[in-house]
Amino acid sequence: MMTFSIDTLGCKVNQYESQQIRELLERLGLEQVQTFDKPDVVVVNTCCVTHIASAKSRQYIRKAQKLSPDSAVVVCGCLPTVKIGELHNLNENVHLVTNRDELAGALLQIVTGKVLACNCQALRYRPTFTIKSENVAKVKRKNELPFSATLKPLSSFKGQTRAFLKVQDGCDGYCTYCIIPQVRPFVHNKSPAAILQEAQALIKDAHKEIVVTGIFLGAYGQPTVRRKDWPNGQNDKLADLLDKLAEIPGLARIRLSSLEPADVTPRLLDSFCEHRNIMPHLHLSLQSGSNAILKKMARQYNADEFLEKVELIKSRLGRPAISTDIIVGFPGEKDADFEQTVKIAKDVGFAKMHVFAFSPRKGTAAAVMQDKIDPKVIKERSKILRDLDAQLQREFRQQFVGETATVLIENGTGQPHGRAERYFMVYLKNPSQQVKRNDLVTAKLLENRENGVTGEVLAEVNPHL
Repeated sequence: MMTFSIDTLGCKVNQYESQQIRELLERLGLEQVQTFDKPDVVVVNTCCVTHIASAKSRQYIRKAQKLSPDSAVVVCGCLPTVKIGELHNLNENVHLVTNRDELAGALLQIVTGKVLACNCQALRYRPTFTIKSENVAKVKRKNELPFSATLKPLSSFKGQTRAFLKVQDGCDGYCTYCIIPQVRPFVHNKSPAAILQEAQALIKDAHKEIVVTGIFLGAYGQPTVRRKDWPNGQNDKLADLLDKLAEIPGLARIRLSSLEPADVTPRLLDSFCEHRNIMPHLHLSLQSGSNAILKKMARQYNADEFLEKVELIKSRLGRPAISTDIIVGFPGEKDADFEQTVKIAKDVGFAKMHVFAFSPRKGTAAAVMQDKIDPKVIKERSKILRDLDAQLQREFRQQFVGETATVLIENGTGQPHGRAERYFMVYLKNPSQQVKRNDLVTAKLLENRENGVTGEVLAEVNPHL
């Protein structure tokens, strides 16, 4: 039997697409193994959102070439799609897929050498070779592929209790630090009917929690992410979709991936309030607390608007978990700008902050901006925010000690642990009953620890809410 491995870097969308690749290759009869097992096909699903992500992607490619010199190495994802000169020194068996629409066809051609009567769309091409374990070295690198195919919706999200469900792709917003509009420029959306069908399949495969995700999730249903081009400047189509998802029997939990402040509308919060299985957790990207820096970043909001939306969320939801992303050391960030970011973080009381030190991304407007910040200053500011993050996380969790929470168990061995409704980790102490991975249990929260809360199991929860 032929084998394959998949190395995935980057965001939830990339992770979702790797699952699509896995399902396609498994339908073709291949078995998934680790890269060090020298599979016949190695897929490297790359990320290039930062130069560090690109470097890691190239490291994975080099590792695949070294460990599996006779394998067909398929490089897909974001890095091959952007032409900024970061892919080089590739072996003859490396196959670059520069167009996402051609990925499924490329895999079919590599694995089978012919069109199979499978659940994939028919391919309009005539492949000229078949890759087998004894002749994989015959694969030649190609930058352009003369055929098209698509990956199918998921039926399972292997290896995770929580399933990611991509409903939107693409961004044309062009924040000055971000390269995504160059690698995923075409804004498009999955139909509600297709989303509901895919969600039902994931639930059938025993997934109790679905994370709705996209490159710019708040633009779901719109042809652009630029709000000035939306009717009335706001979008309720995501809320309409959530209402439908929440009614699916057996779906115990729904979460949303990253949103921007303007994505949080009264209509969206209505959906949160009306459906108990939509978790009270919102990830709102702040990036900076300074209006001057937000303007240089070309963000579609200012600090006051961010705080207004936080107040609206807190007025509608009970003690919601609000997490965020912050970029430290953006060009021109003065001490006063950074202090404004710190103040907003304290005022909001974030449940979690993802702190990123700015580094110039080749191909973006910010990469050529003047007023670069000294790396030592960036390091100092990053430490201040990370220390604050640890403090705010502890303070957020502390308010729930002594109460109960539902926990979705994520591990199968060792001390059972999983996420509570508000996303913090709960570690179960000496469970009196057998607790298994993917169980949804009620736990009493006992003690606030460094990385989460300890708790004890009270009862198993019926997932059919």
